Order: sequence, then structure tokens, then C-alpha cells
Amino acid sequence: MSSFLSHLRTDTGATITVELRPPRAELESAAGIDAWIDTYHAIRSLTRQDVRVLVTDSAVGAQEENNLRHLVANLGERVTRNRVIPFLTAKHSLEFCLEYADQAVQHGFESLVVLGGDKHVGRARAVEHAWQLRKLVRARHHQLELGGWANPSVDPARQVDYLLAPDVSADFYLTQVVSHHAADHVARFLDEGNRRGLTLPAVFGVFYYRSGNARTLAMLARFLPVPVDALQAEFASGATSVEICARTLRTLAGLGARHFYISNLPLQKAAATLNAILDRAGMMVAR
Repeated sequence: MSSFLSHLRTDTGATITVELRPPRAELESAAGIDAWIDTYHAIRSLTRQDVRVLVTDSAVGAQEENNLRHLVANLGERVTRNRVIPFLTAKHSLEFCLEYADQAVQHGFESLVVLGGDKHVGRARAVEHAWQLRKLVRARHHQLELGGWANPSVDPARQVDYLLAPDVSADFYLTQVVSHHAADHVARFLDEGNRRGLTLPAVFGVFYYRSGNARTLAMLARFLPVPVDALQAEFASGATSVEICARTLRTLAGLGARHFYISNLPLQKAAATLNAILDRAGMMVAR
């Protein structure tokens, strides 16, 4: 079965990936166990459909359970490793980060997304920039496919500079979540990359907004670009969460994006919700 990078390089259609967040570390024991059970069920149901799953690390600055330890202990051999891609942020000690990469390779994971992590909340980074950590990991494990990061919502020239830098140490990259309401930002980013010969495969982030609740959207806007007014107008007009997510997928595909990850799906209905979104968007998972 092909690795994640090989999958991204094929011409068989859209690669659909789902981003899942592990339970928060401060959860009580029983609640944490229940949350992990839901996470495992979601991973199994998604990977059975050939959907790759990204598992975050310290998302939005919150301390999360050690994703790799739980994945290894509980998934066993029932889920092939090339369908699960862990995240590693620099918001740990450098020793932990390097041992994490060692363990990922030891347990058969072929791909690892290495990010800096939000500077404004949570622990300090072990290194200033994510590329520094990826460079250290690459020196230890040449065979490990490493993912980087870009944000299409800011200066596209600077973002492409980062991705084209000789020391980026990335084989592919994920983007910050984007919306059909910011299609112009994505278009400028893609144009800049095409003009300058950027060939790294990109996986564009799409957020599944569950409601137009003003308080929730304002909280999310602290961590990612959220078109609050436009989303509230869509929900008020009768659009569903599924339709809004599908609109973003259709818009990004129309601009030339080919690979996507969807964030914030409900754990207990992750596969069913994803299928509804893809059906509405007129997309199929590339196999």
C-alpha cells in the first residue's frame, strides 16, 4: 500500500484526509478513556474507507494526551500505519521531540507532520522554527516523510519563500484552514507557488463549522482565520454544516487544489459526516 507522500503524488483524484484531536490531558480518567475509545473508533471507521487520518499534538496550545503512545498501544495491527499521520509540535523538550520521531519510525509510521505550534499559548517551543526541528529529525531518519506548514491567508510570497527554502526539510505541507469566503487568498497563494515552481504537494485545511454560534466562532477566531459574519449569514439562510463545508471543498478544487484535510468532524459520526460532505461536494476518496 502506498505511503502518504506517494498517495499525494498520484493523479487518481482528490486525497481526503481527516484531522482528529486527541483528548485533553486534564480529562478525568474515565472521561479520557471514553474520549480515546471514540477516537479509535473514528480512526478505524475512516481508514476502512481509505481515508488517511492526521492526529494532532497540542492543538491550539492545549496540552493533549501523547498521541503516539496511545495510537501504538490501542490500534495494534488493525490499522495500517501508512493511513495514520501523527503531528509533532516543537512545544516539548528537544529530547522528547527527537525520541518521538525515533518511536514513530520504530513503530512503523512512515509520515510525520512537524510544526512549530502556537507561540501565544501553552508551552514554549524547543526551537524557534519548525524547519529546525524537521532538519534534526531528517538527519536521524532520512526515510521518514516529513510534512511542513503554510498559511495562504497571509503574504503569499513570504509563505512560498519558506516552502522553497533549501532547509525546509519537508516532503509535503499542510495549510492553515481556509474558507470559500477567502478564495482570493488561496488563489493568490496558488498563483505564487505555480509562478515560482513550487512542487511540494499541498494538503489544504477545511474546517467543519458545526454552528453559527457567535461565541464559538469568536473563540475559534483566536486560533485560525474565521469569516464570522459570512458564516453566520450562511447558517441564518438555512445552510447546514455539511453544505458549508462542501462549498469550501468545491471552491478550493475549482481553484486547482487537489488534496484536503477536514478538521473538527464529530468523533462519534466522523465517517458518516465525511461521507455526507463528500457526497454534497461531488467528490470521491482517491484509492
